[in-house]
Amino acid sequence: PARASQLTSDHRPQSLTMDQIGDRLRDLADDVSRQIRDNREVAIGVGTVVAVFGVYRAFSASGYKKKPGSLDLSGGSIDRKKIDATFKDYSASFGTEAGAGISDRERTTELVNTFYNLVTDIYEWGWGTSFHFSPRLPGKSIAASEAAHEARIAAVLGLKPGQRVIDVGCGVGGPMRTIASTSGARVTGLTINDYQVGRATYHNSKLGLAELCEAVEGNFLDIPFPEETFDAAYAIEATCHAAKLEDVYGQVYKALKPGGMFASYEWVATKEYDASNPDHVRIMDEINFGNGLPEMRTYKQAEQAGTSVGFELVSSHDIATASPVCGPWYDRLRTGMSGRNMQKVNHAIVSTLDFLCVAPKGVKDVHDMLVKVATSLVAGGESGIFTPMHLLVFRKPEADAGAAGAAKKTTNGAAKAASKAAK
Repeated sequence: PARASQLTSDHRPQSLTMDQIGDRLRDLADDVSRQIRDNREVAIGVGTVVAVFGVYRAFSASGYKKKPGSLDLSGGSIDRKKIDATFKDYSASFGTEAGAGISDRERTTELVNTFYNLVTDIYEWGWGTSFHFSPRLPGKSIAASEAAHEARIAAVLGLKPGQRVIDVGCGVGGPMRTIASTSGARVTGLTINDYQVGRATYHNSKLGLAELCEAVEGNFLDIPFPEETFDAAYAIEATCHAAKLEDVYGQVYKALKPGGMFASYEWVATKEYDASNPDHVRIMDEINFGNGLPEMRTYKQAEQAGTSVGFELVSSHDIATASPVCGPWYDRLRTGMSGRNMQKVNHAIVSTLDFLCVAPKGVKDVHDMLVKVATSLVAGGESGIFTPMHLLVFRKPEADAGAAGAAKKTTNGAAKAASKAAK
């Protein structure tokens, strides 16, 4: 609404009484009523916010709250008064030249943590607890397709009850819970973001998975576990946040036992990507900015990153194009952009909460960024230049049999020599 632009940072109230909120809702509803025929979604959004205010207190304190409510949207661990400034700093950290990505790569880890503080509530509220894309299975719901995409990891890794597995970049734990539930393996989720640890722990407890799932705060560039701790490892659209893919793959390699498997859904440029095509570069730049990525690698670079740290490459293929019958991974975004689901309503709700000064200043800007990048992701998918699900499967080699045999012979020879000397 045009009137919202009159609320400058110098005059923005810190909080409003319920009476003041009611007055603003009435004023906003008057403005919107003149636009109902042309912009019905906004009117629906305002009506939804009014309803939310009426029932929020009745439901927010009882039972399992599967996701944040619209009134809960925050900046994670960032103080609500600092969200706006933090988002502006995040935005300024990306270069303006084509293909630049994050300007100061030394700040990548810090900026990724900032990104997830800013977006986690919005992701859960508008998308769910699984922060990834999935191909749409014929005749199946979004939730079923999502679960199948996650369960594929357990199947590829051959997970068994009692095995220890690490989820490298677990978010709020949606995939972790699916993989632990379907396999019986004990999954440790690692995330750099302390706010996500709290959210994942909450969901694990409420869903009865605390014995199988644990969320731990830590940097996947310095995995906080002894070497050879885990039987298997996986990452779902997470290692793309590393400044250097070799660094995170190297840490996973150390954390795995010999013979351990590592599977990763990687965000990569496909063979269709043309670095000399300005439109291709622009799309990738927009995807990087809207998703907290330092840069976009090719799938070949991801393969090489794994083998360079010692992994054996078991398989490499793009799940997005693997099946001729599945719907595209970006269909959920495309449907939202066409106005056939809740995306426009959600945008209207966030805009209204911003106008009412209920949402912390800056939350609307973060939401706007995510709405905009949806267009770029769809463009990347439709053009075939980008995939968020190139599945790489690596294996950490067993101890070299030849070297082990030679070491055994040396030990036996030394023992015989010592015995002979003793005689």
